[in-house]
Amino acid sequence: MYAILDLESTGGKYGEEGITEVAIYKFDGEEIVDQFGSLINPERKIEPFVIKLTGINNDMLRYAPKFYEVAKRIIEITEGCTLVAHNAKFDYRLLRTEFKRLGYTYQRQTLCTVELSKNLIPGMPSYSLGKLVKNLGIPITDRHRAFGDAMATVRLFKLLLNKDLKKEIIGLATNRIDPTKRNSSQLNIVKSLPTETGIFYIYNQTGEIILLGKSTNIRRKVNDYFIKNTLKAKIIQKEAASVSYELTGNKLIATLKENEEIHRLQPKYNDQPAHEKSFRYGLYRTEKSNLIRLEKLTSQKELITPFKSLIQAEHFIKHLIQDHGIAPKSIATNNLIRIGDASNSIGSSHQNPTSNSSAAVQKKLQAVIDHYSLCQENLLIVGPGRQPAEKSILLFENHL
Repeated sequence: MYAILDLESTGGKYGEEGITEVAIYKFDGEEIVDQFGSLINPERKIEPFVIKLTGINNDMLRYAPKFYEVAKRIIEITEGCTLVAHNAKFDYRLLRTEFKRLGYTYQRQTLCTVELSKNLIPGMPSYSLGKLVKNLGIPITDRHRAFGDAMATVRLFKLLLNKDLKKEIIGLATNRIDPTKRNSSQLNIVKSLPTETGIFYIYNQTGEIILLGKSTNIRRKVNDYFIKNTLKAKIIQKEAASVSYELTGNKLIATLKENEEIHRLQPKYNDQPAHEKSFRYGLYRTEKSNLIRLEKLTSQKELITPFKSLIQAEHFIKHLIQDHGIAPKSIATNNLIRIGDASNSIGSSHQNPTSNSSAAVQKKLQAVIDHYSLCQENLLIVGPGRQPAEKSILLFENHL
């Protein structure tokens, strides 16, 4: 049984907020079997930006019930249920804070539809409730009001249940173990790990590596996985049986080793290495000596420098104009940027318009390439090692 809820708050300093509206739908996985909702007098002022966002003002709440007057009903409708909310950490914290003010310890298992959506519907442009349900075709009314947002969350949760072919949501909802407590085996695992820099491997009962990662404090990072309340962390907590590690001495080697191992081992709970998701475009030299071009990133061409976005690339090109005296004329080509003069090649210096000979253009372009590119260069990086007397050495040959 699930209690799908949404709360609106006064805003303000962390831990000092009050609830202004609550909506709860008791949901059995198929249909709503009970519901409760009410405005709440928070006995404190609402922040102006919240009034603008929700439309709930102080006058509207003057005669609304105070939290202690609805607390019993909230306990009753959520009894035996898993709380479900979009950003459940926020709503659950608000509820626990209000109950704590009454001297009551309120505890429920929680599920977050943000985390569930990221795992079951990857690749969405946004996971905010309004944008997510719009992109999924789920109707939503009274946005930023408790009843409207809670009903949208019900519809989203039904969709997530249908997409959960492995029934992991149901398994997590029926697990009544306090997620902040680790079993004795996991506690022993954490105690055995170092607090140094390196990579770690988490195995299941059959010896399969289900997750690997890097950290400057391996013990702390693994411990986080064993106490977090996210969907991914809960799954790992259920499957984790042992952990091994390899010290690297510094973060750079740990990052390189992590990326290499993810490619080689492909653990099922690891995402794609961050650097592969980050850089999408590259500035390349072309066969023409007076032309450079911005294109989608590829390993098949001679890269000068990569960019995470077109906006970042545009800023870089402005930098070329201002600091290197290059005056490119940019034209849109398939949403990319081509740099050139009237014939789509790099033009003359904007500081000296008469310097427009082919040789001058090539010289300026080559200076830019030499300054920003590592192509055909060797690079040696010396850093700290695993022991005080040890050094790490990284050798990059021919930009590899």
